[in-house]
Amino acid sequence: MSADTKPETPTPSELRNNAIPRAGFSHALRAEWIKLWTVRSTWWTMVGLVVLGAGLTTLICWGNAEWLASDGADESAGSFITWGMMIAQVCAVILGVLAVTSEYGTGMIRTSFAAVPERGRVFAAKAVVVTGTLFVIGTMTALLGYVGGNVFLDREGIGLSLDGDVARAMYGSGLFLAGLGLLSMAVGFLVRHTAAAISLVLALVFVVGTMVMLIPGDLGEWITKLMPGNAGGSLATPASFNPLLLDAWTGFGVFGLEVAALVLAAWFLLRRRDA
Repeated sequence: MSADTKPETPTPSELRNNAIPRAGFSHALRAEWIKLWTVRSTWWTMVGLVVLGAGLTTLICWGNAEWLASDGADESAGSFITWGMMIAQVCAVILGVLAVTSEYGTGMIRTSFAAVPERGRVFAAKAVVVTGTLFVIGTMTALLGYVGGNVFLDREGIGLSLDGDVARAMYGSGLFLAGLGLLSMAVGFLVRHTAAAISLVLALVFVVGTMVMLIPGDLGEWITKLMPGNAGGSLATPASFNPLLLDAWTGFGVFGLEVAALVLAAWFLLRRRDA
């Protein structure tokens, strides 16, 4: 006669001990880093950022150094020493958007949310990886452009020392690109479409930011100052081509508030919409 054995029912404490551990923020951060740097688009975008940022700054200083040293110059050398970073903004926008919309396009975002159910944690991890990448590479690119451009400025006796506003413009370029990448990420979460998100951000920064200058009077002047590209970009140059823009840190503070508003809107909708 054999004994009838039944499997023991696990206690609640045993179930908790044997449960699969939940993914923490460090896991999400590592996953976002891998996802960002294992695709070719990231590498090509960063190569483009360096080439445009440093290369165009060097070229513009080379082509204008003699004029800047002449008596007829109506601009300072500081206006040109980070000139290429204005064009490199495009690459920051592309990186920020693709970090989000590429996952929606492939359906990978559903896997990300299944692995890390707290969607805000996924958002934060993406933000840290994208902004950290753009700050470091943006600052390094601005420094490369300074070194290359200053060679030609020095030849004309108008070289710039790496201190004061010039030093601020170097790390300011990194901060501005990081903020622009975060803004682009937020727009990516809002519209979930690569072409639409890139078009919206580029139009806001380059087209609308310029067109509002056509509005007459004080209203047009203030709207121009408050546009994201104009406000944030003041930190990334020692001397602006437009002296009517906000001061460097004041402008960047305005830009930060605008980015924060978009991030909050994206985070709110992310938690309430289906993936």
